[in-house]
Amino acid sequence: MKVSETPLADRVRPDRLEDMMGQEHILGSKSVLRRALLSGRIFSVILWGPPGSGKTTLARLITRYTRNPFQAFSAVTSGLKELRQIIAEAEKDREETGKSTILFVDEIHRFNKAQQDAFLPHVESGLIILVGATTQNPSFEIISPLLSRTRVMVLNPLDEEAIKTILLRALKDKEHGLGKISIDVRPEALEYLVFLSAGDARRALNNLEIATLYVIEDKGRPYVLDLKVAEIAINRKSLPYDKDGEEHYNIISALHKSMRGSDVQASVYWLYRMLEAGEEPLFIARRMIRFASEDIGLADPNALSIALAAFEAWEKVGPPEAKLALTQSVVYLAAAPKSNALYITEKAVKKEIAYSGAQPVPMHIRNAPTKLMKALGYSQGYRYPHNYSDAWVDQEHLPEKLKERVFYRPTNRGREKEIRKRIFELNNKKGKKSE
Repeated sequence: MKVSETPLADRVRPDRLEDMMGQEHILGSKSVLRRALLSGRIFSVILWGPPGSGKTTLARLITRYTRNPFQAFSAVTSGLKELRQIIAEAEKDREETGKSTILFVDEIHRFNKAQQDAFLPHVESGLIILVGATTQNPSFEIISPLLSRTRVMVLNPLDEEAIKTILLRALKDKEHGLGKISIDVRPEALEYLVFLSAGDARRALNNLEIATLYVIEDKGRPYVLDLKVAEIAINRKSLPYDKDGEEHYNIISALHKSMRGSDVQASVYWLYRMLEAGEEPLFIARRMIRFASEDIGLADPNALSIALAAFEAWEKVGPPEAKLALTQSVVYLAAAPKSNALYITEKAVKKEIAYSGAQPVPMHIRNAPTKLMKALGYSQGYRYPHNYSDAWVDQEHLPEKLKERVFYRPTNRGREKEIRKRIFELNNKKGKKSE
């Protein structure tokens, strides 16, 4: 059977706004972008989202709905020379049609400052309507003057239902998809393809196409794609793991407890059990951020920074490079000194608030922005610590009924040992008993 050489992901791109999946927040009936497109107008925009979320597809739809001249180039393969040629063509088109040219720039974050500056006069003059696509945070990667002349639209990673819908459409589409092949894709194989996609529609469609071609070339009719065949075709074993089921919670629990137990080897193992099975990496990174405060806290304040950096690395860089950032974070968190003092503090203070209610703020530490409030005694008697030795003065900050309460009890481990010593010294100055 003859199969198109154009990739499936390109053939089945939506040609209507209604068929775009997972981006209702920017394409809904009341959205600014949708209204502009339906009226045949468009503004310069930066599309920011993860791979396979629909940035290029949306850029093409913008052209379809506005019918403006369209030019596209990639920051990876093109430079200022190509841009000058495009500008020359845009000027010619505007003379002939009176319309601005839509310039789609893929990977716009890869342009340096000087290259981005080259867009400015043409965006300002209206010669070009810039549609940029990026996987990186525009706040850090796009120059401020260009950002101020564009709108940033954030595309979300596609959820599992959206990916499944896209795959089913491709299987049924007889004109552009795989509908003429009549392949029977078993539910477990479909779930496997969805699972591997990690929210990336392009990856899901590429894997579906690879598996379908394998079935056509290796099997006689009827064409059947089951889980075993999908694993062979994609050359990736499906690990027993259900993101919504028991195994999901078992393995994330195993990772958390391994890090809490300072077992570096086990922590790395459970991390990769999840990654290799297709778990959403940002879910893991969020759990590490929580762990850094819950199980390490101020015993090693750097732990939270490391966990946050791993989260940001995955958002900015993605796989495969950022997998090592997650590994670095897991190893650091597992090896760090442990303290659950902040976790206990949180529970203690919430319990106290629930029990004693909204206690009044002591008068001397209330804000007093008006004469009336000052006359009522707000802020009266407050002593500014920086006016005293060691920037400390003996005064109470808790409500009267709670002034003897102790919520945070640092351990004697890691950096908390120093914090414990500092609190002990301050309590001695106040004549308080340390716990």
